[in-house]
Amino acid sequence: MEEKMVVGRNLKALREANGYTQEQVANFLGIGRSAYANYEAGERETPIEVLERASELFGCELALLFDEDEQAVKGMLVCAFRADNLSVNDMEEVAAFKNIVLNYLKMEKLMA
Repeated sequence: MEEKMVVGRNLKALREANGYTQEQVANFLGIGRSAYANYEAGERETPIEVLERASELFGCELALLFDEDEQAVKGMLVCAFRADNLSVNDMEEVAAFKNIVLNYLKMEKLMA
């Protein structure tokens, strides 16, 4: 599968698992909804800066967005954080919390 299609599929799966709309994610990323929709559809290549920011929001490693294994992505979905009517500020807080958790899990793995 073409890389931009894989990335688009993974962005969509993570967005939907977290209960976000395309508009919410686009606002968080600082881009237009139509640009984000094109990334999800695999119609345009997603800039690395956007992917880094999206991985922060979804609380996953950047590499997961490129993973062709749908099971790897589904495994990440178990820690999706769902809430209604989040503002961009709220989403910033969620992303910061997910970053703390992700770093904790990395440290725990290294210490084992």
